[in-house]
Amino acid sequence: MIPTVKKVKPIDNFMLHIWFNNGEERLFDVKPYLDRGIFSELKDLVMFHTVRPDGLSLEWANEASLSPDTVYLSSVKA
Repeated sequence: MIPTVKKVKPIDNFMLHIWFNNGEERLFDVKPYLDRGIFSELKDLVMFHTVRPDGLSLEWANEASLSPDTVYLSSVKA
C-alpha cells in the first residue's frame, strides 16, 4: 500500500519536503508539472505555497492535486 502524506513543506526551486505516515521523509520536484493545465498556476509562488495534505496526498488552493502514487513513487528520500 502506498503511504499517505502526513505533512508537507514547500522549499526552494519548486520542491516539496514531504513527511509520510510510514515515517519516511521524501522530496518531490513539482517542476515537471508546471506546464500542465492547472499546475501552471503553481508558477506563482504564493499559490505554490498553499500546498497542504488532503488526507491522502497533496492539494493546492486552486484545487490542483496529485495522486498518492505519483507523489510517493516520483519522490526521492530526503
